[in-house]
Amino acid sequence: MDVAQLPYAWLPATGSRARNYRALWLIERAKRTRTIERYPRLDDLDEYPLVPLLIEDDRRVLYDSSALVQWIDDCHPSADGPLIPPDPALAFVARLIDEAFDEIGLYLVHHNRWVMSATTNDAGARLAAEFARVRPPGGGWLMARRFSERQVRRLPYLFSVAPAGFDLGLRRGLTPPSRPGFPPTHALLDGLWRAYLAAVDAILVRQPYLLGERFTIADAGVYGQLAMNLADPSAADAMRSHAPTTFAWLEAIRDRRHVGTRGAMRLTPALTDLLTVVTRTFVPLMQQNTRAYAAAYAAGERVFNEPAFDRGLALYDGTLLGQPFRAVAKTFQVRVWSELRDGWQGVPSDARAVLPSAIGAAMDAEDAD
Repeated sequence: MDVAQLPYAWLPATGSRARNYRALWLIERAKRTRTIERYPRLDDLDEYPLVPLLIEDDRRVLYDSSALVQWIDDCHPSADGPLIPPDPALAFVARLIDEAFDEIGLYLVHHNRWVMSATTNDAGARLAAEFARVRPPGGGWLMARRFSERQVRRLPYLFSVAPAGFDLGLRRGLTPPSRPGFPPTHALLDGLWRAYLAAVDAILVRQPYLLGERFTIADAGVYGQLAMNLADPSAADAMRSHAPTTFAWLEAIRDRRHVGTRGAMRLTPALTDLLTVVTRTFVPLMQQNTRAYAAAYAAGERVFNEPAFDRGLALYDGTLLGQPFRAVAKTFQVRVWSELRDGWQGVPSDARAVLPSAIGAAMDAEDAD
C-alpha cells in the first residue's frame, strides 16, 4: 500500500471505537456469508482467513498478503512499477521467495518470538494496546494473557516442538510445549533461521533489494515475516548480531524508506545462497505436505489444517535437512505449491537457463513425478 501510494488506516490501532466496531461487523458478516475474497478467486484449498484482512471502500473484505500484492498491481498499479516483476523468470523467483517466507518464515518468527524471546517479549501487551478501542475497558491484562498463552499453545502446529522437559522458568501457560510422538524441532528451526538470515544478508550487502534496485513482492515477503521480530528483544538482538545488514534493511522498510525506489530488476549470483536454501527446505516441505494431503484425502479424511491438528487427524511424518518432524497436512500449502508449479511451467526454457540449477532440478524432478 505504501509503494502504490494508496491511503489506508491500520485498524483497530488507529480507528475510533465506532469505526472499529463497523470493521468488525463487516468482517464477521463476510465470514458468516463466506464472502471474504482471495484475489482473484478463493480456492477450495484455501484456509478460511483470520489475518491479514483488507476492507475496501467499507464493503469488500479481502485477505492473503500475496494475493493482495496481485490486487494492488492489477487494480492500483504503482507509478514506480509492479510489485510482481513482468519478466516470467523474475516473477517466478519473486513468488518463490515470497511463499517460502510466508510458510517457513512464519514458523521461524513465531518460534523466535515465543521461544527465543519467551522471557523478554511483550507481544500480548502490545496486541491488547492495539485493541484498546475494541475491548472492554480494563480488560487489557486478560486479553494479553489469553493471546500469549494461545500463541504458545499453538507452537507445535507452527512446527516448533520443544524437547521433553523443556523449561525456561516461566509459568506453564508460557512454557513452549513438547507433544507426545512429535520429534523436537527447536534445533532444526534455529538452524533454518540462521541459514535464511545469512542468505538474505549475503544479497543485501551487494544490492539494495533482493531482485536489484527496487522493492518487489520478494522483499515484502521477507520483510513481512522477519520484521515481526524487530519488536521481540532477544530475537531482535540475535538478528542484529547474525545479520546486521538485514536488520538495518528491515528498519529502513519499517520507516518507509523503500517507497519510491526505482531501477533495474535482475537475477544476480548474490541470489544463489538464498535460492539454494529455499530449494533444500521449502520445496521438500511443500512436496511432503502435498503427498500427505493426497494420501489423507484418498483415505477419506476431510478435516485438515489447525482443526485437524487439534484432533490428531491428517498427521504425517517427514524429514527436513535430515531431521525428523511431524506435521498436519495443510490445504493452503497444497494450493501454494500447485500455483508455484504452474508458475514454473510458464517460465520459457530460455529464461529457465538463467536461473540457478538447483531450482530447475527441484521443479523438473517434481514434474517428472
